[in-house]
Amino acid sequence: MSLQTPPRLLELAGQSLLGKEAMAISALEELPMELFPSLFMEAFTRRCSETLKAMVQAWPFPHLPLGSLMKTPQLEILKAVLDGLDGLLSQNVRPRKWKLQVLDLRNVDQNFWSVWSGATVCSSEALSRRKTVEDCPRRGRRQPLKVFIDLHLKERTLDEFLIFLFLWAKQRKGLPHICCKNLKILAMSIKNIKKALKLVDLGCIQEVEVNYTWTLSTLAQFGPYLGQMRNLHKFVLSNIYVSPYICPEKKEEFVAQFTSQFLKLDHLQKLYMDSVPFLEGHLDQLLRCLKNPLETLAITNCLLSESDLRHLSQCPSISQLKALDLSGVRLTHFSPEFFHVLIEKTAATIQTLDLDGCEIMDSQLNTILPALSRCSQLTTFSFRGNPISMAALESLLHHTVRMSTLSLELYNVPLETCGGLGVLHQRRFSQLRDELMETLRDLRIPKRVLFCTVPSPCCGNSAFYGLEPCQCCCWMPA
Repeated sequence: MSLQTPPRLLELAGQSLLGKEAMAISALEELPMELFPSLFMEAFTRRCSETLKAMVQAWPFPHLPLGSLMKTPQLEILKAVLDGLDGLLSQNVRPRKWKLQVLDLRNVDQNFWSVWSGATVCSSEALSRRKTVEDCPRRGRRQPLKVFIDLHLKERTLDEFLIFLFLWAKQRKGLPHICCKNLKILAMSIKNIKKALKLVDLGCIQEVEVNYTWTLSTLAQFGPYLGQMRNLHKFVLSNIYVSPYICPEKKEEFVAQFTSQFLKLDHLQKLYMDSVPFLEGHLDQLLRCLKNPLETLAITNCLLSESDLRHLSQCPSISQLKALDLSGVRLTHFSPEFFHVLIEKTAATIQTLDLDGCEIMDSQLNTILPALSRCSQLTTFSFRGNPISMAALESLLHHTVRMSTLSLELYNVPLETCGGLGVLHQRRFSQLRDELMETLRDLRIPKRVLFCTVPSPCCGNSAFYGLEPCQCCCWMPA
């Protein structure tokens, strides 16, 4: 016989009140604030629209995290809540009991509901100290009400939930401020994207991810909107298509229209460019538009020229980098001098360095080792996909001897252990691994060191081996 937890008194009180919706609404004036969240959740579950509307107007907290309660957009609930807000906004004089400042439609504060429902134990003193009001990135915004949303454009058109919200805000002439901090474009025509962006305050946006196959001309059309995102901290761009038939003059025009927008992004800290072919020969146009030091720079799976690497090594904005990712950028035929300068310039601050798949040769590695040894803050170093010998690998480990913060190292198995098609010679690898382990322990205490094989031609995966005998990780994607 299983024992079920009996309902709490607050739950029973809420269920009793909602048995007669009119009674619940009339009782809100006398209802203790501790009962509001549980009653709201009960009304939400039962779809009691009139109760939800009245509770929004009497909400005793500055923050209503509706998004974490809905999980997925629910138009019926949104209409009830917005009707309640209309009752507040229509009053010429702000009522003294009006506490609500932020309606949050993002799934960001599940803890609020679990605390007040009793699922999470928290003292009454701690509850009263909870800071739930979030600031808008746009300074000077003093609207009586802010609505926070995340805008994820992943369908061909806007869904009815967002259309209803935007029309509601537009009809009220901006009195409720719609604040979108996170924008993701995963699908949708540029025409509909423009319509959506005209409905939000672009100055509020702090993170943008474009992961959709755009042409260069489409990216150029997006540029002016990007330039208005003055508080942007993070920008991710992936999978841009450049037609081989585009004329050079038009290509230059489109690239300039896009890169020039970075002159306006005073707060940009993290920049990610993946599979962006127009960067080759044009990286300097982007870098010279960066006004402030970056914290993270990722240029991955891109073709770059040697002049691009030179411009990157000379860029003032990389002097304070904490993370540098150049994985998938083929550096085999480049002079290692510029790469040496690049590592040296970031050595004082760099914490994560990813050079996977750069096809760096022994001679190039030997050139950059002195600069690499000065990366005293490095915690993660990934060097997979680079065909280096046992001698070069031992030299690399000797140069990381003073890196006390290094907690994760990823290397390819040495060339001497690989046969045809990258098949690992287990006996030879075991012998070399014992030698490496002995070398490492003489130098420092290794934390986590993994060696990977080349991707299997059958499944495209790599096997990962630790330093200890018979220590093999599961097969992982390359």
